Amino acid sequence: MSTPETMIPACGPGCAAAGCTPTVCVGAGVPSNHELFDRSRRAIPGGVNSSIRAFRAVGGEPYVVARASGATITDVEGTTYYDLVQSYGAVILGHAHPAITAAVSRAAVDGTSYGAPTPREMKLAEAIRERVPSCDLVRLMNSGTEATSTAIRLARGVTGRDRIVTFAGNFHGATDALLVAGGSGVATLGLPGTAGVPNAAVAETMVAPYNAVPVLDELVAAVIVEPVAANMGVVAPRPGFLEGLRAECDRVGALLIFDEVITGFRLGTGGAQAKYDVTPDITCFGKVIGGGLPIGGVGGRADVMEHLSPLGPVFHAGTLSGNPLATAAGLAALDTLTPDVYIELMARARHLAAGLRDACVAGGFRASFPVVGTLVGIVCGDDAAPVHDFDDAKRTDEAAYAAFFRAMLAEGVAMAPGAYEAIFVGLAHDDAVIDAITAAAHRAAVAAASG
Repeated sequence: MSTPETMIPACGPGCAAAGCTPTVCVGAGVPSNHELFDRSRRAIPGGVNSSIRAFRAVGGEPYVVARASGATITDVEGTTYYDLVQSYGAVILGHAHPAITAAVSRAAVDGTSYGAPTPREMKLAEAIRERVPSCDLVRLMNSGTEATSTAIRLARGVTGRDRIVTFAGNFHGATDALLVAGGSGVATLGLPGTAGVPNAAVAETMVAPYNAVPVLDELVAAVIVEPVAANMGVVAPRPGFLEGLRAECDRVGALLIFDEVITGFRLGTGGAQAKYDVTPDITCFGKVIGGGLPIGGVGGRADVMEHLSPLGPVFHAGTLSGNPLATAAGLAALDTLTPDVYIELMARARHLAAGLRDACVAGGFRASFPVVGTLVGIVCGDDAAPVHDFDDAKRTDEAAYAAFFRAMLAEGVAMAPGAYEAIFVGLAHDDAVIDAITAAAHRAAVAAASG
């Protein structure tokens, strides 16, 4: 797409330049992506507030977003791209959707944070409970990471046990106990997956291969799993996997936690648990339930959730939990996501995946595009075998993905700057947008294949 447009005026009355302050106008002279990223590096470690945004995995420097609308984002230089990132799934209706912006505007007039209960947080909890039958009670918080860390603490508090089981290739946010790398066994005690996490923090975390049901014992407090693994491409659960986890947890008295931060309200009204008809004890939410604003949530059975303070001994608190702007946006998003919308989103996901596949075949670039409901993945390289676990996922050719990523960006299509991320389709990706993306993908495939 790459359509230049004038969007950052010189400083003056009403200057709308992104990042302007009373003393420094970034709009003067229309600074480049490079200039703003370089300036950011002097104030922010690595110039970014989330590591993947630095483009280290794909090379080059990031574009700096000034605004977004529908299926597109526009950088500070005025270049517009079709966006397949959609804030890593948090945006599902399209950027700056009128229902979301109107809801946030109305809420902002009433104030942005109170540190006290509000009607909107109650209504959002009710909306989640009505749509997800496993959630008798819902506690709202500020992020998906906070949701998973709270779910782990809750499970340990309920069971009186310490051990947690997770799966290689699943990502549950920046929680110390879950930032863990597995060994080579069927299920091994993990090692810290990052500097700064002591061995003690993961000493009671066991890592198993995805899509294999581990044998549990009475030391296990909980099993936490992405019911559809969306952080190592897009990997569906094999038949019997989720059911097996449910049965094994029941056998030893452990709790089953579904991390539906990505799949919740993206795969459908009831998330992955409705799609696969498996009921967890605890569900973690994020992304879609905030309509693009920061939010997280934990829901579950009443007898489990009532262990949270102030009813029970498991502490949880947060000044910004249930934020009035985020809950307003979340309510607007959930109200818009009707069953017919999900049917349309699934059709668009299949349309995009088929178009990308055909474009790559025609362009001589080897890649496959698995689809699970509304989620699309990408696997680059010669090996076309299905991906079932993290070892399979690691067969993807990261250098080939980087080449395709850069070629797509040059053609006006923004993808996630990492080979294991999902491709997100939203309501704004209509047939015309998808056709334009697939046309760009053919040109990008030719360029990537030619090196």
